[in-house]
Amino acid sequence: MSVQSREAKVLVALALSMAAGIIILRALGNNPPSAGAFCLSRYHQVVPVEEAILSRAGQPPGRWSGIEIYYSGTKSGNIQQLAFLSGLANPEDINCHFVICNGLGGGDGQIQPTEKWQRQRPVNRDEPRSAGGGQTIYICVIADGKTAHPTDLQIKMTEALVQELCREFDIRSESIHYPGDW
Repeated sequence: MSVQSREAKVLVALALSMAAGIIILRALGNNPPSAGAFCLSRYHQVVPVEEAILSRAGQPPGRWSGIEIYYSGTKSGNIQQLAFLSGLANPEDINCHFVICNGLGGGDGQIQPTEKWQRQRPVNRDEPRSAGGGQTIYICVIADGKTAHPTDLQIKMTEALVQELCREFDIRSESIHYPGDW
């Protein structure tokens, strides 16, 4: 008799804890709890890096020889917002190949390939390290580098993107340039 009583108590406790969990999850709605170091809830809208580097135009070997990562100089944004802030009428004219969002304007760690990447077009920049000019891939990380630093997920996704680009286009590590405080 005590075995049946114990089983009944365990089943009731299990049912109550499941009901409490359902109530909590419904109360959260589409806002997941803040993610910990190994929480996968933040990855639900992130496109795999392999898909992000695909483009509509052909990607001939030797096309790209370097990678430059830089901060947007803003605390938030995405391709459309950066184009607007740059005074561009068309987001297709943004002057980079990829934008890595920080959760304020796009999903945290979201990789947005630009139209320049889709068409495999070079970026025109007047920076000293852009000596590779038309052969450098430019990655814009949404952060100002002063008060708004890159998120952990932005850093992870940027590094994954760089690794995949290096693998795909045989780019040497000495041809990769990060911001000074990366």
